[in-house]
Amino acid sequence: MAHLATRSGYASLVDRLNRFPQGAPPGETLSKILRLLFTEREAELVAGLPIKPFTAADAARAWKQPEHEARAVLERLAGRGILLDVDHRGRSVYVLPPPMAGFFEFSMMRVRADVDQQVLAELFYQYLNVEEDFIKSLFTRGETQLGRVFVHEAAVPSDLAVEVLDYERASEVVRTASHRAVGLCYCRHKMAHLDRACAAPLDICMTFNNTAASLIRHGIARSVGERESLDMLQAAGDRGLVQFGENARARVNFICNCCGCCCEALNAARRFGFLNPVHTTNFIAAVETGDCNGCGKCVDACPVHALGLVSANDPGRRRRKTARLDERVCLGCGVCVKACERKNIRLRHRGRRVITPLDSTHRAIVMAIERGTLHDLIFDNRALWSHRAMAAILGVVLRLPPLKRALASRQVKSRYLEFLVERWEGARV
Repeated sequence: MAHLATRSGYASLVDRLNRFPQGAPPGETLSKILRLLFTEREAELVAGLPIKPFTAADAARAWKQPEHEARAVLERLAGRGILLDVDHRGRSVYVLPPPMAGFFEFSMMRVRADVDQQVLAELFYQYLNVEEDFIKSLFTRGETQLGRVFVHEAAVPSDLAVEVLDYERASEVVRTASHRAVGLCYCRHKMAHLDRACAAPLDICMTFNNTAASLIRHGIARSVGERESLDMLQAAGDRGLVQFGENARARVNFICNCCGCCCEALNAARRFGFLNPVHTTNFIAAVETGDCNGCGKCVDACPVHALGLVSANDPGRRRRKTARLDERVCLGCGVCVKACERKNIRLRHRGRRVITPLDSTHRAIVMAIERGTLHDLIFDNRALWSHRAMAAILGVVLRLPPLKRALASRQVKSRYLEFLVERWEGARV
């Protein structure tokens, strides 16, 4: 019976994780990861938590236990980075983040003795680097993805610099954040346990705003000031690292400084680039092949292998090579611009502007629509939705393009939502 209870608790947790747009495909490896991070009882309790942010009182009702006992459990989970706790108008509000970007990373953002990080790193490598189900599910389902690339601001030509919007600048995320924190890079920390890590800095994973405040409070990341954060961005750029962050315009919660060898997102971009697993910048590289000497430094610098060397077709120098860009794969990060000593690579505008969701709520709703899980966000049977929460979701839905509004209406199968969509479309005519 105990064995069945254990399976039931972890199976319920997997089901809970997959009710959010960024899920985790079930399997033996995921089960082993969850058993390292959660006790059986914790798995059962977390499986009963709502998708939306909740209070200790909400958890107590869901768990049918006194509020002080529920709060103690929530604090213990937040202390391990399983939950995030944020201050909302003077009271603590909790949220269960998805596995990525979420409690998978938080489990490796510091050195800790309460979990075997060697075993955990091996399991993460198996689940994310060897098996493909999770990475494909995370990065290739739907059109709207978790993360986006920030352009290296120094690589943008002066004539285009004034056209870079504030939300496209990593430096602006730093300057406007309410809290800033840095922790160990999950990807390189994981690879270090496998003797596969590169020489890029380890203490460089940046979080902001409410996420940073929670991680600082529980010692998972350390607080840093604006100047140190900007210096880290500069150092990362000098090392040829790519700034990859949350796909949102406002209140960005994380920016990773990524290498092509260790980073999960850039690995996905390299393996499944034709499926657009990460959102690019609004720029793309342009190679002036006439003066290219074929040194290959830009090829080595590109984290997603968007550049390669081909024959220059020079009758006088048959062995001469020149760089060629695969525009389908290029992230528009600008790393190659700095690598080219002859200044033969520059950034130019993409032909079509990349759309960035307003904030994390907007992104989650659009992702849910594209992945067919909007009903899980609206009809969350683990907690009663307030009118304000429902209005927030419907407000996003009604401002979507017609096709996605229709998708949302079909998924929810609600006469009320159909009525609102029809009224909205009628008012816009």
